[in-house]
Amino acid sequence: MTASPTPTDAPPLPWTCPFCALLCDGVALARGETLELRGSDCPKARQALAQQPADTAAATPTIDGRAASLDEALDAAARLLAGATLPLFAGLATDVAGIRSLYALASARDAILDHLLGDAIMASVRPLQDRGVYYTTLAEVRTRADLIVCFGTRPAERYPEFFRRIAPGEPRRREIVFVGTDTDPAAAGPDTELEAVPFAGDAFDTLALLNALAADRALAAPPPGPLAGLAARLQAARYAVIVWEPGASGAQGALVGEAINRLVGTLNARTRAASLALGGSQGGYTANQVVTWLSGLPLRTGLFRDGLRHDPWALATARVLAGRNADLLLWVSSFDPSATPPAADLPTIILGHAAMPPVAGAPQVFIPVATPGIGAAGHLFRLDGGVVVPLVQARDDGLPTVAAIAGAIAQRLAAPASGAGS
Repeated sequence: MTASPTPTDAPPLPWTCPFCALLCDGVALARGETLELRGSDCPKARQALAQQPADTAAATPTIDGRAASLDEALDAAARLLAGATLPLFAGLATDVAGIRSLYALASARDAILDHLLGDAIMASVRPLQDRGVYYTTLAEVRTRADLIVCFGTRPAERYPEFFRRIAPGEPRRREIVFVGTDTDPAAAGPDTELEAVPFAGDAFDTLALLNALAADRALAAPPPGPLAGLAARLQAARYAVIVWEPGASGAQGALVGEAINRLVGTLNARTRAASLALGGSQGGYTANQVVTWLSGLPLRTGLFRDGLRHDPWALATARVLAGRNADLLLWVSSFDPSATPPAADLPTIILGHAAMPPVAGAPQVFIPVATPGIGAAGHLFRLDGGVVVPLVQARDDGLPTVAAIAGAIAQRLAAPASGAGS
């Protein structure tokens, strides 16, 4: 697989960054031997760009550690899938087209679908299933929110450009309150007031008190002053947004999300409020949205011949592997070379980043794939849910897309005479 060189005098390319779920646009790439970010100092984007190999010619498919042609690797992958009775399709770090193609392949093979960030995704999905959610968008937060409550999170630590993305475009007074953490200097700005409010006990105690105060319920004891003040400001705000991070909310993150959604619902009886869950990087929200619109169910669903089965607990990747409830692992990771498959004593097919290190283990097929937004164009869902963002190809690295590989495997499975089943 050889890349087409980019002229060294090529102008910077207007670009959308695919390396976190903010999907920041308004930036550019200088393209030479390496890709260099312009218009942003985001450390996450710069690190991800530094991991992109300058030359992908050495990124070749392997079968059990030995170099192979793409056709040989596709044939071997098809044979492994043909011999499996219950494969697990996990990782799923790809774009819309990749997930659509993988879904079609999974439907033909009785497969289970889960993302590498499945625990965090389920922590936001479960409250939506139970009570519903008042959604908002980055644009609404930027143009309308006068009070932002960061509950148990400092967003810029994992989403470095978050506060820039929601900064008002014109002078406007705004309060940003960090509950359970210190304030974050990244949130500072003109006409912005920062405050830190400690948890009253733990996250659940704090949300219970805020819910009671927002509903004007009588309490057995006076609440802590800072918390009472925050509740009053939430009631008085024109547009309050509660920002939380399912992936940083612990094992009971879904309960945190449910309590936040209940608080937002109470506030909406008298003012305007919404919640914003930070998550969905590495194509996580994309995978969940696509699987949901194709099946009617979110991730952690099995596509079985006798029907669909969704189980956010039993069909988690770690539990499926620990219980030996799958006989093949197909792992997809096209954004981050360090996102390698979990250890599993199973035949494994890896559609991975070109810089992914060799993975020791059971019989294995590795096929390097293009990263959406680098070696291929594509589309991803942004963290605010309903916004689909197009990605441009930064350079031709000669690598196939996940969609192309999944489609090629499906064609081989549909034609046993080609050798897939022999």
